[in-house]
Amino acid sequence: MSLAKYRQKRTFAHTPEPEGGKNRTKSLHFVVQKHDASHLHYDFRLEMEGVLKSWAVPKGPSLDPNVKRLAMMVEDHPYDYRQFEGIIPEGNYGAGTVIVWDEGGYEPEELPAARKSAEKELLHELHSGKIKFVLHGHKLKGVFFLVKAPGRGENAWLLMKGKDKYARTTDITTRNKSVISGKTIEQVAKKPDKVWKSNKASKVTVSDIRKKKNVRETKGTPATTATPGKKAPMPSKVSPMLATLTKGPFDNPEWLYEIKWDGYRAVGYLNKNKVELLSRNQISFNDKFGIIVDALKKWNIKAVTDGEIVALDEHGDPDFQQLQNFLKEGRSAHLAYYIFDLLWYEGKDLRRLPLIERKELLQQIMPSDHSLLRYSDHITEAGTAFYKVAVERGLEGIMAKKMDSVYSTGRRSDTWLKVKNNHQTEAIICGYTKGRNSRKYFGAVVLGKYIGGKLTYIGHTGGGFNEELLKQLYGMFQPLVSAVSPFHPVPKTNMPVTWLKPALVCTVKYAQITAEGILRQPIFLGLREDKKGPKEKQEKVVAQPADKLTSKTTAMTSAAKSTTRKNVAATNAKKATGGKKKAMASGFLPADEPEVEIKVDGQLLKFTNLDKVYWPVEKITKRDMINYYAAVSEVILPYLKDRPQSLNRFPEGIDGFHFYQKNVEDKVADWIPTFPYKSESDGETKMFLVCKNKATLLYMANLGCIELNPWHSRISKPDYPDYCLIDLDPDTNPFSQVVETALVVKEVLDEIGADGFVKTSGSTGMHILIPLGGKYDYDQSRMLAELIVGIVNKRLPKTTSVVRTPAKRKGLIYLDFLQNRQIQTMASAYSLRPKPGATVSAPLEWSELKKGVNMKDFNIYTMPERMAAKGDLLKGVLGKGINLRVVLEKLKALL
Repeated sequence: MSLAKYRQKRTFAHTPEPEGGKNRTKSLHFVVQKHDASHLHYDFRLEMEGVLKSWAVPKGPSLDPNVKRLAMMVEDHPYDYRQFEGIIPEGNYGAGTVIVWDEGGYEPEELPAARKSAEKELLHELHSGKIKFVLHGHKLKGVFFLVKAPGRGENAWLLMKGKDKYARTTDITTRNKSVISGKTIEQVAKKPDKVWKSNKASKVTVSDIRKKKNVRETKGTPATTATPGKKAPMPSKVSPMLATLTKGPFDNPEWLYEIKWDGYRAVGYLNKNKVELLSRNQISFNDKFGIIVDALKKWNIKAVTDGEIVALDEHGDPDFQQLQNFLKEGRSAHLAYYIFDLLWYEGKDLRRLPLIERKELLQQIMPSDHSLLRYSDHITEAGTAFYKVAVERGLEGIMAKKMDSVYSTGRRSDTWLKVKNNHQTEAIICGYTKGRNSRKYFGAVVLGKYIGGKLTYIGHTGGGFNEELLKQLYGMFQPLVSAVSPFHPVPKTNMPVTWLKPALVCTVKYAQITAEGILRQPIFLGLREDKKGPKEKQEKVVAQPADKLTSKTTAMTSAAKSTTRKNVAATNAKKATGGKKKAMASGFLPADEPEVEIKVDGQLLKFTNLDKVYWPVEKITKRDMINYYAAVSEVILPYLKDRPQSLNRFPEGIDGFHFYQKNVEDKVADWIPTFPYKSESDGETKMFLVCKNKATLLYMANLGCIELNPWHSRISKPDYPDYCLIDLDPDTNPFSQVVETALVVKEVLDEIGADGFVKTSGSTGMHILIPLGGKYDYDQSRMLAELIVGIVNKRLPKTTSVVRTPAKRKGLIYLDFLQNRQIQTMASAYSLRPKPGATVSAPLEWSELKKGVNMKDFNIYTMPERMAAKGDLLKGVLGKGINLRVVLEKLKALL
C-alpha cells in the first residue's frame, strides 16, 4: 500500500516521525496513540499489507458495547510508527505530543491458519465496510468492530466493542499512561528529551525490550508485563532450567513451541572476548567445541546464553551420532550452537522476565545469518502439527514453553515441557553379550530403564554399531564390569551376559513397545555422555495443558460444563447470572426441590432450604453452594480428612447472622466422628467435628458452612501440623503489594531450599504453606514462620509489618506467623468464602503471581473448570516435608 500521502505531509528532517519500516514477525499488530495536536484525540491503527491503516477517534475507544465512537479514516502510516512516542515540532503536520496509549497483536475474529490468509480476510472486510477483529493489548482486549457510518461521508467509521468477557462500562481512557514509557501525555510534553522518539536507535537495551512489552503471536493471549530485569553482576555456573516430560503434544495460545535439539546443553558466559561454555554439569566445553567458543568471542557482547550444541546433517536436522563421531574420532561435522534463552545481558539479570521478552531481546541481538550461532526460533498455537512434522523428520521431539515463564535456575518446571518422539527413548546400558561369528568386541547391549523407581529390563539391541564404535564402547565397558546383575529379578536373555554397573546412558529408537514393556527392533543411536545412569531415574510425566484431566477431576469437568465461565464481578453479576442459574443448579442436587434426601457414603443426608439465597447480589443459592462442594469433593477432601473442624455457619447467607461452632457434642448426627481437645484458654474440653469423607463434607455444607476451616494437623498427630502457614494480611494495601510480598517470601524459601505453595485467601490476602510432613510441633512451625517473615520484613520495610496490633501497622501488610498453633484454622484450599462474588481460596502456580492477577477471578463459577484443567496445585504441601535442621542452618546465614 502507498505511503505517498503520509510522506507528502511531512518533512522528515524536521520531525522525529519514522519514514517506513517492516514487520519481521509472524503476527499482525495494532497500536492506539494518544495525540494532543490541535485537539486531543486517539489514533487507532491496524497493520495490513505492511502499513498501518489509521483512524482518528476523537473520544477514544470504549469498552461498552452500547457505545459507538466516531472514527475518521486518515492516511496510511508506516509500520514503524506503531512505536513512535514523542513530540512533533511546531510547524509540522500533526504538531503536538504523542504517546503509545496501547499496543498489541490482533487478528480477524475467525482466525485463518496463516498470516496471509488473515490479512486477506481483513482487507476483504475493510473494503466491505465492516471489520470484526480481536485485540490483545494491555488495555484493549477481545472483540471490536469498525463499521462504515452511513450518511457521514466516505471516511467516517464507527468503532465499537463486541459483547464478550472484556466488555465493561468503565471509562478505559482514564488509564492515561503510555504502555511504553509509563508516562502521561503531559509528562512526555514536559520532558521530551527523556522519551524514545523513533526506532532509529542502533543498540537494543534491556529497557528497550521491556518498554516494547512484546506482542504475543497468539489468539486470546495478551502480552505479559514482567518483573523488571535487575542490575546484577554476571552470574557464574548457572544450573540450567529443566523441562518436564509430558504425555503428548497440545495446542495452547499461552505456549510457544521449539524444536527439541538432540545435542549437548550448553550455557555460555560471554564477556566480550572472554568466553566460557559449560555443560549442564558445569564441565567446560571450551576445548571440545573451540570453534563455537571462537564464534562467541567474535560476537563481542556481555551475556549469559542457554542453548544446545548440535551437529547438523545434510538436511539441516540434528544428528547426534555425527556429534559423537566429532567428539570421539575427530570427524568433521557441521556444528551449530542453537541459542534459545538469554539469562543475563549487559549488566541486567533477565531471568525474572517472561520467556517471550527474553526471546525477543535475544533475537534482536543475535548475529544474522551466522553458520555457527543460531537463534532457536519458535512457533505458536500449532503445537500438535509442529510435533507431527518433527516426528516425520525423525527429530527427538519438541519443547513447549509457557510464554510468561520465568527462568527457574536448576529446577525442573511444569512451565517448560518436553514432548518426545514416541519412537525414541533414553536407556541405561546394563550389560553386553558376546559377539557371534565375525562380530568383534560384543554382540548386543542389554538395556534398562527406571520405572516406578526400579531399574527394569526393557530389551537389548545389536543394531546401530560399526566396528569403531564397538571397539570404543567395549573399552568403556571394562571398568564397569560387575559380577552381579543390576536387575532384580535377573531377566532371561538369549545369550550369556556380562553385567555392567548402570552408569552409561544411551539413546535408542524402536518400532513398538510390547505389552510387557520390551522394546521391539531397538537401534542404538548414541551415548549420552552428559547424563549418568544412577541419576537417570524415571521422569515425572505430566498431562499436557490441553488434556490435563485425571480420575479425580472427572466430576469437576462435568460440573464445570454446567456452570458459567464468566467471572462473578459484582458490577455485572445480575447480567452474568441471569441465564445461567439453571446451569449452575444442574449438579449433585435436583434443580426443583427445596428439600431432598440423598445417600452419600452409605449415609442418608437430608438437604434443606435449598432455594435460600446465600449471595444476594449474584443470586447464588444454598443449592449452588452444596453442588460446588459435591463437584470438588475429591480434590478438597485431602485438606479436610481426619482434621477437626471449626464450623463457621451462615444459615441466612453471607449478609445474615453467622456464628462459629467448635464444640459439637450432642449437636450433630451420631455417625459424625468427633475429637476431644482441651482448650488452653478456658480449660474446657471441646468435641470438634472431624471430616472423614464426602458425606461429612456435605453435612457441614448443609449446616450453612460456606467456608471450611480445618486444623493444620490431623487427629492421629494433633500437635504436629502438616504445614507451616505464613498469612499475608493486608490493611488497605492494593493486592499488587500482596503479590509482591508473596514473591519475596518465595525468594527467601528458594534461598533456604524450602518448598512453598501459595493460595489466595479468597478475601484480601494470601496464604503460603511450607510442607512439614507432620514431623515437627506447632512451636517449631511458628518459629520457622517467624524467622522467615522477619527476613521478608527487612526486605520490604515500607509495605510490611510483623506487629500484631492493627493500630500500629496501619497501611502495612501484616506478616502473620502466629497462626501456627493448636486449634487455629484457616480457610481450606478450594473453600468458598462468604464474600461478594462467591470467591474461593484458590491454590496458584507461582508463575501466576504477576500484575493483573485478581482475587475475584477465582470463584464458584470458575474453580471447577480450573481444577479440571490444572489438577490439585497444592498437592505437594501434604508430602514428606522439609528437613527443618537443614533449613534453619540456611536461615541463620540470612539473618
